[in-house]
Amino acid sequence: MTIEDWPAYEQLMRSERSRFMGGPTPKYVTWGIFSHDIAHWTLFGHGALMIDDKTTDKTVGQVGLNHGPLFPETELGWFLYDGFEGHGYALEAALRMRQWGFEEFGLKTLVSYIDQKNERSCKLAERMGAVIDPDAPCLDPDDLVYRHPAP
Repeated sequence: MTIEDWPAYEQLMRSERSRFMGGPTPKYVTWGIFSHDIAHWTLFGHGALMIDDKTTDKTVGQVGLNHGPLFPETELGWFLYDGFEGHGYALEAALRMRQWGFEEFGLKTLVSYIDQKNERSCKLAERMGAVIDPDAPCLDPDDLVYRHPAP
């Protein structure tokens, strides 16, 4: 992530499109979330990466591993900017980030916290082989916890 990613990120988080990620959020909250995504690399050795289309070099979304006091377990999360769904970007990026988390970073478990109304993300988690873990801790009662299979 770079400062060049900020305008599109801010636009997403201030829009109705961010409703499954705690949004829409005011600018100062959005900046805190953006900074949080970057700070993970320093604090935990992992964090968020922007997803770029390989042919156009256009940023289409984000994938990341979230951890720390806001997350009961390490989370694999993703989002796409408007107009980029249905092209396989999120699936490819999330599968690769999950593989990296398990194989290269050494995670033993990985979950995705997904708002139960976010049907697209629920279906993506299921396509990845993740299953709902009703016993997993979760901070948001509207979220489902999808547990990803370890390799």
